[in-house]
Parts: sequence; C-alpha cells; structure tokens
Amino acid sequence: MPEPTAHLLELRNISKTFPGVKALQNVQLHANKGLVHALMGENGAGKSTLMKILSGAYMPDPGAEIRIDGKQVSIDGPLAAKALGVSVIYQELSLAPNLTVAENIYMGRPMVKGALVDRAGMAESCAATLERLGADFGPGTIVDTLSIAKRQLVEIARAVHFDCRILVMDEPTTPLSTHETDRLFALIKRLRAEGMAILYISHRMDEIDELADEVTVLRDGTYVGTLGRAELSRDKLVKMMVGRDLSGFYRKEHHGLHTGARALAVRHMSDGRRVRDCSLELFAGEVLGLAGLVGAGRTELARLIFGADARTGGDVQMGERTLRIEQPLDAIRSGILYLTEDRKGEGLFLDLSVRDNINVMVCPKDAHGAGVMDGRRAFERARDAIRQLSIRVASPRVNVGSLSGGNQQKVLLARLLELKPKVLILDEPTRGVDIGAKSEIYRLIDELARSGVAVLVISSELAEVVGVCDRVIVMREGRLVGEVGGDTGIPITQENIVALATGATTGTAPTVH
Repeated sequence: MPEPTAHLLELRNISKTFPGVKALQNVQLHANKGLVHALMGENGAGKSTLMKILSGAYMPDPGAEIRIDGKQVSIDGPLAAKALGVSVIYQELSLAPNLTVAENIYMGRPMVKGALVDRAGMAESCAATLERLGADFGPGTIVDTLSIAKRQLVEIARAVHFDCRILVMDEPTTPLSTHETDRLFALIKRLRAEGMAILYISHRMDEIDELADEVTVLRDGTYVGTLGRAELSRDKLVKMMVGRDLSGFYRKEHHGLHTGARALAVRHMSDGRRVRDCSLELFAGEVLGLAGLVGAGRTELARLIFGADARTGGDVQMGERTLRIEQPLDAIRSGILYLTEDRKGEGLFLDLSVRDNINVMVCPKDAHGAGVMDGRRAFERARDAIRQLSIRVASPRVNVGSLSGGNQQKVLLARLLELKPKVLILDEPTRGVDIGAKSEIYRLIDELARSGVAVLVISSELAEVVGVCDRVIVMREGRLVGEVGGDTGIPITQENIVALATGATTGTAPTVH
C-alpha cells in the first residue's frame, strides 16, 4: 500500500557525495498538482545537483527516498524519470537543431511503422500539442530556424506530449526578452491551471513574486526551509539564502554626484544603425545608470565608447582632451574598461585557470627578461584577488569554466581591476549570478566609486539601477531620452524609469556641458 501523502512528488533525505565534496545533505522537497514550487539558493547551493537526481542523471546516496503519489520509486536514468512523468528543461536546451520539431519531440523514442521511422505519424501526433501550447510553427519546422524562446517551447511540447506530470524548469527566462518572458509566464500559468506540478528554479525575485505558490530554499547543500505564498517576502528569502537580511543589500556609501571632476564626456555618438546622437557625461566617484528596454541600444552605445564597434559620428573626451579610440586597446590605455554582458563568449577563457584569466592583461608588466611569465607573481596576484573579491574557488589553478556564474563574473572583474580603471563600464554585471554574489558586486561598485572611479552601470534589473546609481539616464530606440536623479529633481524610481523607457512620459535628454 502506498504511504498516504498530500504531495504528488516528495524528495526525502536526499544526499549526494562527490569525491571530497558533500554536494547535498538531507535535502527535502515536494511538488503538488496545479502549483508552481520555486527552488532558490545561491550558485553552489545544490539546486542543479538536486534536479539531476530527480531527472535520473545522478543517483543519490543511500538512504534517500523519492516518492510519487506516495509510492517510493527508483529513478535510475533519464528514461525512468520520463516514464514516471518527470521532465527537466535545462538552461542549455537538449535539442538537435538539424531535425524537425516533431523529430525532436520524439527523440529517443520514435514512432515506427514496420521497420521505418514514421515521420508523418509523428508530425500528425504532435500537431495538436503544438496548437494547444499556442505555437506559431508546425511539426515540420527545422529547429535551427527557431528563436531561443521557440526552441524552449519545443522542449515544453516534448514534455507535455508524453504526459509530463512534473515539469522542472531551470532559469528558463535567462535568454529571453521581456515579451518572450511574458509569453512563457502565460504558458506556465496555463499548465498550472491544467494540473501540472511545476518546479521552477530562478534567482529573480520578480519571477518568484509572479509565479510561485511555494518556495524552497537551499544553502550550501542543505535544506533551509519552505515558505507558502502567504509567507513570502523578499527579505525572508534573502535572509534564508545568504543568512542575512536585505538591509544594506544595495550599497551607496560613496559621496555621489558631482563630488569629483568630470571623468568622461561622450558627444553625439552614433553608429548609423542603432545608436543615434547620444551625449552623456560621467563624474569621478559617481555611479551612473543606463537603463532602457531590451533593444534600446544600451550595449551598442557602451561598445562604441569602448571602441569595440565602429562609429559613424561622435567622440569621447577625458577632461579637455578628445580621445582617439579606434579599438578597445585605445580605450584601455586611456583608463576606460568594459565588462561585457557575455562573460563566457567575450570575456573569459573558459579552458584556462583562474590565475591565467586574472593575469592575462597584466602579466607583461612583471614578465622575466625573455618575456617569460612570472608564475609566482601571477599566483600571488590571483590569490589576492580571490581573497578581496570573495571568489569561491579552492585554488587559483582551478579551471575558470568550472566555477559558478557569480564567481566567473568576479574573476572577470578582478582582471579589469588589475588595470586600475579611471572609468569602468559594467554591462549587466549581475546577470545570472546569485543573491550573495550580487551583494558582493554591489559592495565592489560602491568601493570603486569611493576610490574615485567613475562607474557606468547598464542593467535590465530596475531594482538594481535604483539601488546602486546616483543618476540614471534612460535610452529608448537608440536615443537618450531622459534622466532621473541628480540635479533633475526627479526621484530615481522604477516607475519613473519605466515611464521614460516606454514613452509614457517624455524627458529632457542629457547634454554635455
């Protein structure tokens, strides 16, 4: 007889040991029909390990219990998980881009007719599922032609088509635009209303506010607790995740606006495509925010300032001197540094160690006479950066690709700080990092401003912009359309920023004096 239970899914006493590491210790989790249960925790808290146990990719340590409908089950592989109605959609989608949508939905268990794969039958069978989910593509569409959001929908269709009862989604909105995220949320709510149990992993508080019926928090591989909808608050969740409350989460202890000399002036910057006639100024010791909707041109403007892309007009000044910036090296030599939003694709050397990533731009300064890298000095520099930035890594020799997102971001920041920037442009500095790492990055931004560095922060998280910036310039459709904070008399609030970004109100564009 199955043991009575109120839960569709229960995970009890889940532990997982890797050589030398206890990744999970007696973790508990449950999921119910028609509810979204969020799973939160810092990077390294054990969320992914727990989901891999549920998906059958890992086997738990002895003593663990997995129960579905009150009956203890064994999930000894991905096929066993699917047979029990469990589907996991990871951040890295597991689709074959050269195959059709129908072939991807049936991947691993094709429909056969005689000795041949019945492609027509597969297409016909999954057409109704795609229609039910509101897909605007058909079963014969080649996956490679679809956007990331539509590929994600194919993964969901695969789960729904094979009677998924428990759907796990791991940071599903990371690659999506605001519009695509809204569509995904509408679909999640529909699946919830149809009785599916959804386990939802996210770092984003706004998503938790909108979707979660319950939230379970892990910290350092252990179970901290579960909150119901009525108990949820951001303060409680942050304290559960990092062991402290939200007070002091955002740092703004530097002196703020106009206490230093003008560090940078951008005049009439254009690229002939996205960025049109943009002018701004930035002061030493100031944190200036650049906000706007996705596609407004914020990153494009930053890359023009840094010399990463060609401009059709405009210039950059430091003091009274006009800089000649034709390539990033020119900007770096002038003291302007840029943290890319794509740390894996454009920032880090994932196959190299933490030491080599931190030292890659400064090692010529202390090389031996024949141009040989000073390994001892590089190791010491990396060790100091690890301590100062609280990078969680066993040794500077560890491969940077093995680190969590937050720790990778701090390695990249450490590399830039070794160059002693005068102006630091941070493009989405906390994207994909956990609450604890965010707090440490905010602390670092504040310390840089206090030391006189001029910091330009580009962020899609409005709470972050409001929390760390002294002024905020808003961009819309390639132009700088208004400013809040500073001398404007307009408070820095999410509402005021959104109003400018969407055109609900108009403002005076920033000018350079």
